Amino acid sequence: MIARDEYLNMLKRFKDKELIKVITGIRRCGKSTLLEIFQEYLKENGVEENQIININLEDLEYNFITDYMTLYKYINGKLKDKKKYYIFIDEVQKVNEFQKAVDSLYIKKNVDLYITGSNANLLSSELATLLSGRYIEIKMLPLSFKEYKEAYKDLNNEELYQKYISIGSLPYTTLLDTEDDVNMYLSSVYNDIIIKDVMTRKKIQDETMLRNVANFAMDNIGSLVSTNNIANTMISDGKDINVRTVERYLEGFMESFFLYKASRYDIKGKEYLKTQGKYYVSDLGFRYFMLGRKVGDFGHILENVVYFELLRRGYDVYIGKIDEYEVDFVAINKDGRIYVQVAETLKGIDENDTKILDRELRSLKKIEDNYEKIILTSDKIPLANEDGIKIRNALEWLLDK
Repeated sequence: MIARDEYLNMLKRFKDKELIKVITGIRRCGKSTLLEIFQEYLKENGVEENQIININLEDLEYNFITDYMTLYKYINGKLKDKKKYYIFIDEVQKVNEFQKAVDSLYIKKNVDLYITGSNANLLSSELATLLSGRYIEIKMLPLSFKEYKEAYKDLNNEELYQKYISIGSLPYTTLLDTEDDVNMYLSSVYNDIIIKDVMTRKKIQDETMLRNVANFAMDNIGSLVSTNNIANTMISDGKDINVRTVERYLEGFMESFFLYKASRYDIKGKEYLKTQGKYYVSDLGFRYFMLGRKVGDFGHILENVVYFELLRRGYDVYIGKIDEYEVDFVAINKDGRIYVQVAETLKGIDENDTKILDRELRSLKKIEDNYEKIILTSDKIPLANEDGIKIRNALEWLLDK
């Protein structure tokens, strides 16, 4: 089992704090396993078995729990005395108006509450308002490149990366032996996302068109698009679709954590732009499974990997605009920001050809502040510095920290 220490340490840090621990993320990214590991940690540190109440709402054993009152009564009936109880509710969004039960359990002094969900509506504006100041969200992603290395320690970085972008980074894939097994597993998870997470929740009828939009988004990761662009392109390909439908489908994919959108940020004007953006897929295994590997898209694939690594490192990530040029990522956190360019290669047709390097440097050189600027490339090169701009091998950067 691959240690998910970053997430586990967060649970340990917030144990017994008067906060609801809310763990969100795409299906099969490891939320349930994380709770199991944490429960073992509790038992190893003096918590008795009967102090742990674990409810996985995807298990038919709990099929009778469909509304908040049934959920509340079931849990409340197990609180027998004043000792501390640790309550875990997996996929809590399956319960209608679950927030009412969560709120009532939260106010009990002997309850430490942990909930998970694979839909962003888990923390809708209503719930966020209801629980304002009373919860901490742990945003869980599939395996990082560094975590992935734990499963394949015998592979070098380049071999590992090829496996990472083709098989994908859902934890269970590391236990499967053949490509056919991986494909069967990814197909099952993908169908659950399409049917259970998007079609059912968004009340969508046209499964074929929904899959077409998913394929378009995956085929265009790292490209600036708008819903108008997508609709017009699909219409020109003979698809009967409109802008509002595209918007609703993309909302469904983002709410299920399948797709993430990076909006644009004007670096000079210091303002967020509403026009266009880029979509990235949370696990590249789905993209490889659905579309195969296309010649010429390796740069966008690397960009996808870097985007999610920046999220893991605690940044809010945007697409930068500086005059007429683009910066791949402006990554912002409470301590400041970094600017990142991603390039599959910086090599030209010969060792004197610097056109690609010059292009990648151009937008970063136009930025006048003193925050870190870095170019990440697949090229196997030592750390370099060009006018204060770092140039690094992307795989080594992914293994940092």
